[in-house]
Amino acid sequence: MNIKELSSTEYIIPGTGACAGCSSTIGLRIIGKALGENVIAFLTPSCAVASMGMTPKTCYSFPAQNICFASAGASAGAASMALDALYSKGKLQGEKPVVFNWVGDGGTYDIGFQGLSASAERNDDFIHFCYNNEAYSNTGNQRSGATPKYTTTTTSPLGKEMVQKNVPLLMLEHRPPYVATASLAYPMDLYRKVEKAKKMTGFRYIEIHMPCCISWGFPSSDTIKLSKLAVQTGSWVLWEGEYGKLTLNGITATLAEGKKKPIPVEKYLGLQGRYSRLRNSPQKEQYLTEIENNILRELEFLVGRATL
Repeated sequence: MNIKELSSTEYIIPGTGACAGCSSTIGLRIIGKALGENVIAFLTPSCAVASMGMTPKTCYSFPAQNICFASAGASAGAASMALDALYSKGKLQGEKPVVFNWVGDGGTYDIGFQGLSASAERNDDFIHFCYNNEAYSNTGNQRSGATPKYTTTTTSPLGKEMVQKNVPLLMLEHRPPYVATASLAYPMDLYRKVEKAKKMTGFRYIEIHMPCCISWGFPSSDTIKLSKLAVQTGSWVLWEGEYGKLTLNGITATLAEGKKKPIPVEKYLGLQGRYSRLRNSPQKEQYLTEIENNILRELEFLVGRATL
């Protein structure tokens, strides 16, 4: 299938309050086309909730429930188990709806991580989508566990001192049926992964890299450009894993195998206002070298992990 053959049905309808170029809206459109209408969605506090429309109306045409920040794992897992119970008692007929979470990095990496890890360990039957814009963008751009080192936020105005977590790998080590990473710049890779996850049962986790023009400081028209550069520089990697077995995808596989060199990371960071302190620092070259060395180390690690 190519992008022209995707369903013309839209599950985000006019009325969204999302920013122009919003990556969350772009991603959810693709996911909706892969999952179809037989779904139940749970959303923790995030831009996706703030932009869904004026209550009681919503821009989402699928059932969507707003839930507490820390409860994505428990809510989706409980809903899936409740459906199983209703089917077993004969109170529901037909195909079971796909239960999924649409949650930002704050509700995945930080506030919701404990419950999500428990769901993965129990192998609860739902898909967790983390749309990772690398900060708490909805509440004013505070740093999260997904915020990269040296980026400025309102709570790390001099640049974050710590590296970000790697939650996709943490989820992979739970050995669930499916874990994957994706990018908006490669929509058919994302579509394929969602379609694959849909056909499985048990805990499935897909994390999508989502540049945010507001908190990152770039023109809204450059969302896909930033998404592509993130992958081409190796700053964001594409892979999927089944029951702990990891496989590299697309450009990431090409970079990791040494068939192509990553684009210099400065071309990616230079388009983002959140790296302005780094660009103006006397230690700029030292910082860039450190970041590129970390990228190469991560690619080398993934090559080794893929052999296990």
